[in-house]
Amino acid sequence: MAEHAPKPHANHSPSTQSIQVGVVEWFPFEAYVGVEDSIERLERLGVSQLRTGVSWADWNRPGGPAWLEWLLPRLTERFDLLPCFHYVPPSLGEVPSTSAPPINLDLFAHFVGHVIEQYGESFEYVELWNEPNNRVEWDYTRDPGWIKFSAMVGAAASWSRELGKRVVLGGLSPIDPNVLEILFERGLMRFIDVVGVHGFPGTWDARWSGWPAEIQRIQAVLDRHGSDAPVWITEAGYSTARHDEPAQVLAFVDATEAPGVERLYWYGLRDLEPERSAQTGFHLDEHDYHCGLVRNDGTPKLLYRAWERGGFDAVRELAGWQRERVSVEDGQPLVIVTGGAGFIGTNLVDRLLTDGRAVVIVDNLARSGAETNLRWLRQRHGGRAQFEAVDLRDPFALRRALEHEIDAVYHLAGQVAVTTSLVDPISDFEINARGTLNLLELLRARPTPPPLIFTSTNKVYGALEDLKFVARGPRYEPADTRLREHGIDERRPLDLHSPYGCSKGAADQYILDYARSYGLPTVVFRMSCIYGPRQLGTEDQGWVAHFMLSAIDRRPITIYGDGRQVRDVLAVGDLVDALVLAREQVESLRGEAFNIGGGPSRTLSLLQLCRRIERLHGAAPKLSFEDWRVGDQRYYVSDTRRFAARTGWRPRHSLDAGLEQLYAWLCQLRGVNAKRPRAAAFAAQEEAVR
Repeated sequence: MAEHAPKPHANHSPSTQSIQVGVVEWFPFEAYVGVEDSIERLERLGVSQLRTGVSWADWNRPGGPAWLEWLLPRLTERFDLLPCFHYVPPSLGEVPSTSAPPINLDLFAHFVGHVIEQYGESFEYVELWNEPNNRVEWDYTRDPGWIKFSAMVGAAASWSRELGKRVVLGGLSPIDPNVLEILFERGLMRFIDVVGVHGFPGTWDARWSGWPAEIQRIQAVLDRHGSDAPVWITEAGYSTARHDEPAQVLAFVDATEAPGVERLYWYGLRDLEPERSAQTGFHLDEHDYHCGLVRNDGTPKLLYRAWERGGFDAVRELAGWQRERVSVEDGQPLVIVTGGAGFIGTNLVDRLLTDGRAVVIVDNLARSGAETNLRWLRQRHGGRAQFEAVDLRDPFALRRALEHEIDAVYHLAGQVAVTTSLVDPISDFEINARGTLNLLELLRARPTPPPLIFTSTNKVYGALEDLKFVARGPRYEPADTRLREHGIDERRPLDLHSPYGCSKGAADQYILDYARSYGLPTVVFRMSCIYGPRQLGTEDQGWVAHFMLSAIDRRPITIYGDGRQVRDVLAVGDLVDALVLAREQVESLRGEAFNIGGGPSRTLSLLQLCRRIERLHGAAPKLSFEDWRVGDQRYYVSDTRRFAARTGWRPRHSLDAGLEQLYAWLCQLRGVNAKRPRAAAFAAQEEAVR
């Protein structure tokens, strides 16, 4: 039977790859919906090779034959399938376990033969067992020397070959040439066409010498026995249990570069659901639950996003950024920017690099669009900024990233959306509060802690429910004249609303207290709404850009509340000015919090922004209305006079100019013509910079 040709991805040609790459996904019994979702997600990646388990134990359950009768045809009509036959029915084992040798070893061959006879026209290879030197998969303590295993798999392999199939030896995990030597001695290898190996460097393989050395150890045994069986990596993966998605990208690229390997299957598509038990037990090892390309809530991880967007070229680009090291002159202090690939971070890093500063970007690239911002920085500045792929929740990785002479730390990283915090308050806390505390502790441990400037939020002031507001046309206004003229100042008591407000408020207070208790030179900005280029607006964060993008894309805008809620808005360039000033004047500002925003002269209600978008875009956006969000303020305008008086800071961008600049940039992002002349001029200027 001819091997199926790989289906090319829209963003890369198979001819550019020296190795065929597929995916491993183990489907739970009768997970019909999960299979359909997986098919759709894999097709978005252009994946044509799929490896999955065909469980003898499941087939022996009530409904088992019907499940396989649906599953195998469904998968083989979309993929070149490698079925992995494994798992003993507990009732047939020496003890009631899926890893125990069966009492009757020949029954496994009957099962494999039956499946091949029923569905074998759709696949060329069969893999017999999974990880025979992993006790969780095959209890070799009941089979010293793999004698029973060799007899069982040998009979199934011989029958499979008679039925026209080529046989893959279930992947050795860990990679152990001694086990392969034993299987040659037992005579099993004369029935084997392909040798499978598994590798999980950085996850389960504590002793790892790199793919070239590991493959060579297996190849040496094959050469010694005169075997021409090729080596496939039938399972490789990396767990993001430490929130290190960029490291998963690196592990993937390393595996694709394994020398002499014809085929690689990457494990897996989706994280294991937390309610399920892994093979090793229920949450005995958290690594088991985070090996997917997609999180268990369905959101794609960095590797999936890059693969879907640009194929292997985009994935290799991300790996290359992590492998590169920037040379810094001895003794030259560095500026650390956490969240440096985010919206504000990208603009700040751009300014710092333009000013000739040496910068380290600390970012986990978890939020969609971060890799796009990082690419833009590299296009403008080359490799001058060091990129450290680190999540603040991992204090050990963060410590390595801070092993420099540091001039200042701008702490911009965090979970940024109220809506996300309401869905997952624990992660919100871990990122915003615990991540900040990790950073503070590392800075406190230094002989001379560097200045830390932190971007907090106006949400620490709560919903402002004690203030009286009146509706005036398309907006709310404070009944109090002083508040209307100047906005809300720093004397406002904290009143943390929403999990996001609580986590950011906790970080805010820790940073101020570390100035009091430990003498760290820290400054806190309680920011209002920031907007500008590099803001890839989403519904839950970056509402100005989100509204504009919705209009450009002709999507309806959902307004939560009545649309009269008012915010002061500040162009990101003006915020960058303030951040730089805070570092320059940190000694006079240390231990203090400042409200930062556009102030009373740069305010908008949601409805007023929609009217401005209509003038910019030439068409009114379509609106729909939903209930108010938790903790949403009807009015928030920053009183920035205190910071201005202390530093001389003044916003440079008018509201009209700033909004036009953002609109032009978003039009360019979407590849459409900006409607207004000034906006079009900015788009042309930005293109020239690119």
